[in-house]
Amino acid sequence: MPLTIDWKNLGFQYMDTGTYVAAAFCGGKWQALETRSDPLMKLHVAATCLHYGQACFEGLKAFCRKDGTVAMFRPEENAARLSASARRLVMEPVPAELFVEACTQAVRLNRDYVPPYGTGATLYLRPLLIGTTPRVGLKAAEEYLFAVLAMPVGPYYKDGFYPVKAYVQESYDRAAPQGVGNIKAAGNYAAGLLGDMEGKKLGYPICLYLDSGSHRFVDEFGTSNFLGITGDGRYVTPDSHSVLPSITNKSLQQIAKDFGLTVERRQIPITDLELFTEVGACGTAAVITPIYSITRADKVYTFGSEKEAGKTLTRLYNEIQGIQFGDIEDRHGWMVAV
Repeated sequence: MPLTIDWKNLGFQYMDTGTYVAAAFCGGKWQALETRSDPLMKLHVAATCLHYGQACFEGLKAFCRKDGTVAMFRPEENAARLSASARRLVMEPVPAELFVEACTQAVRLNRDYVPPYGTGATLYLRPLLIGTTPRVGLKAAEEYLFAVLAMPVGPYYKDGFYPVKAYVQESYDRAAPQGVGNIKAAGNYAAGLLGDMEGKKLGYPICLYLDSGSHRFVDEFGTSNFLGITGDGRYVTPDSHSVLPSITNKSLQQIAKDFGLTVERRQIPITDLELFTEVGACGTAAVITPIYSITRADKVYTFGSEKEAGKTLTRLYNEIQGIQFGDIEDRHGWMVAV
């Protein structure tokens, strides 16, 4: 039956496409990938993912490009990051070859759900790794499940590439010093839900978190990395052990260097917000979200116009999207054809 999807008005939400891929780790080795259709998984009630938080995930996208081909953006980087998350949580890392092959199969099996070129929508992939061994004593699992699901998505924020207001959340910390803020552990996001919800109730779509040790330095937004642009052409992003190493941020830093900007990874005192002419939140889901203002108590920092993104963020956004959709040469070899 032909799909009847309004591609241009997709939100960023789950859609059951009827197909995902999975592989189990048991008997000391990874089993072959298999195709599954039932979204309900049979899971032991005592599985370590449920009791001891052995769960991590990734997020990446596949794009229908200008020439009609479909390609994923830097899946090997996601494979490396998932492995880092697994090692920190004492889980079995997924081999990079298995990770990329699973993502490739997920795209191919869901080819009809890849939004057409020109709609601005993409196919979002969600690789997931969970511990499945039943435990009631605190111990790592011996068996794991790796799965990749796929679904078409639109902008993470309903207005897309449009400035939003942010709020500094200081009632709750996003991550502990020397904790797991630098990996994509599922529990990190549960820990941030309450703070983000409170920010939304105050009218702010996004919250900014400070370092939990001193509350003096910028860490990251609840959903994405922080980047700031100075008037003298510097791209500044936090150097923090509690920040998730964003693949989008890493890519934007390279593009910024291509443009001749100076890239700085350093501690950013909250008072340094006064130095920036543009601020953005960057990550896979939203790519770049321009930030018009950041409110901390009775202090409000503003950046450019409330009506449109600044020139540098716009240029960075158009460049990375152009590479992803095939409008601009993939000069760094980031796109992996499916």
